[in-house]
Amino acid sequence: MINTMETRYGKADRIWIMDRGMVSPENLQLLRQEQRRYIIGTPKSQLTHFETELQQADWQKIRDGLEVKICAAPDGAADEIFILCRSTARQAKEQAIHERFRERLETGLQRLQKSCASGRVKEAQTAERRIGRLLEQNSRVAALFKITVTADNGAVQVNWSIQDQQKTWAQLSEGCYALRSNIKTWTAEELWQAYIQLTEAEAAFRIQKNDLKLRPVWHQKEKRVQAHIFVCFLAFVLWKCLGQLCKQAGLGNEPRKVIQELQQLKLKPPARLAFNANL
Repeated sequence: MINTMETRYGKADRIWIMDRGMVSPENLQLLRQEQRRYIIGTPKSQLTHFETELQQADWQKIRDGLEVKICAAPDGAADEIFILCRSTARQAKEQAIHERFRERLETGLQRLQKSCASGRVKEAQTAERRIGRLLEQNSRVAALFKITVTADNGAVQVNWSIQDQQKTWAQLSEGCYALRSNIKTWTAEELWQAYIQLTEAEAAFRIQKNDLKLRPVWHQKEKRVQAHIFVCFLAFVLWKCLGQLCKQAGLGNEPRKVIQELQQLKLKPPARLAFNANL
């Protein structure tokens, strides 16, 4: 992608923005060549390096429910910084997800415990295999549980508990994520605003595919395919214009709701006139 962009449009002073799926030593090395600037998402595990920073109160508030701060690279690299972000909405979402998986895992362990008590599970290895499947299916909360399997005189017992340290970390890190960048002259808010454009681009692709029905393309001739894409592009331009009008009118920037409301408008059929045949 980098070679294509730079070959087609030149090596402009652009900023490469990528999600955490693109993070790898090879990609970072490629981006750093010739001093390319970048803002990249990081895996959730990266937050473990910033446990102290997450507990401090020196966050910068961008808007209600969103805070950011700039931190030094955990490996001491001077050419890179990390941007910690904390979202209230994301925190609520992750809490709900963790609670759902925790309940599922505990329900599975309770069923396994009953099977062991009734004698249906007679070997520790069988219980351990079932536990392994449960942990795999509920991997988001697997680290919270400490599970032990014991066998005594042919009776298998399964016991578990929630690890306080892991529970505390989960509560601290919920709603948080980290970005990394080699742009050191921008504020945390500017870096976050630039990165969030990635979600806007992803939303544009979803609108093209879902709302505007860009795909699938059923045409067989190249000119018709191009015409189909062009019409969808024009529709997307109108979509964005409607979004701007909504924003100016104080209705948010989501035109989908406006379109749904317009679809409810129906023309009432005219009243029928009654005639007296005897007149």
